[in-house]
Amino acid sequence: MARPIILYGIALAAAAFLLEWLNYKHVVHRWSSEFYILCIAVLCVALGIWVGNRLTARPRQPFAHNDAAIAALGISARECEVLAMLAAGHANKVIARHLDISPNTVKTHIARLYEKLEVASRTQAVQKARTLDILP
Repeated sequence: MARPIILYGIALAAAAFLLEWLNYKHVVHRWSSEFYILCIAVLCVALGIWVGNRLTARPRQPFAHNDAAIAALGISARECEVLAMLAAGHANKVIARHLDISPNTVKTHIARLYEKLEVASRTQAVQKARTLDILP
């Protein structure tokens, strides 16, 4: 956040220095006003291009699972499926129905995920999985 502020400050200082250097009272007689309008227009266009480039959204890279983190934590494929369903906000019964397992098995998978991810809630599990690039 400080970097853009510093850059804008430097740009304003440079513009103020340029105006002082030109010493408007003496130069106005030598150069026509069209030249000043052209200079201001060029500066505004350059600033607009720069700001537009900075504010334009960059295309996102396709998501790739962090297989190294999954292997290091020892998360199984079924636990990844349960984790994905947790991230979607599904209840234990819905997860059990969708994966054709019992609700108690879902609870066991969730408890193991909590241990492996070192978290205490569903929200923390999903957040940590996203931080580790296990979930998109």
